[in-house]
Amino acid sequence: MIRVRARLGDGHTSIEVDGHEEHAEDGRVCAAVSAITQTALLGLEQIASQHPDLVSIEITQE
Repeated sequence: MIRVRARLGDGHTSIEVDGHEEHAEDGRVCAAVSAITQTALLGLEQIASQHPDLVSIEITQE
């Protein structure tokens, strides 16, 4: 099971994606979720680099 948790707050949003699907053929669902998540992060990094006075992004690994 892949879990996506989005938390919306007053001026704060967080998204957490974890888990793994093990039933879909060839892992396509997991690959799709990973690709969408990585694309969003890369896009946010680009916006942050173009507008560092307005946008800050921190990506950490566990």
